[in-house]
Amino acid sequence: MNSFLMVAGLLTMLMAVAHSVLGERLILRPLARQIQTTSNKLLQSRLPTLRFTWHITSILGLAMAWLFFDCAQQTNLAASHITLLRTSSIAFLLCFGVALIGSRAKHPSWLVFLIIASLTWLSTT
Repeated sequence: MNSFLMVAGLLTMLMAVAHSVLGERLILRPLARQIQTTSNKLLQSRLPTLRFTWHITSILGLAMAWLFFDCAQQTNLAASHITLLRTSSIAFLLCFGVALIGSRAKHPSWLVFLIIASLTWLSTT
């Protein structure tokens, strides 16, 4: 069992669940209350799109965690697994950069993205 991938999978799963639960509670619901008080119908019509795209991101995070858990169970990684994991690592590294710069290092997701990127890359060496 690849412990790097097990930890990466666990972190990815926790981040996806936290993204949905905390995002709904702390961002989407307060935003919905604020938007409902406006008379701007265009703004009101955008809220459902924001909500489902928010949760789609979390679903994709859970799918990534599943892939990490599955690869962690392999005794020998095939070339296709290595390609998948390195591509995932680069994607998480890009997420790290966007979160770091976009939040000016104030949102803790940048650190989690960096750890996941590192663990997935290390799992292939």
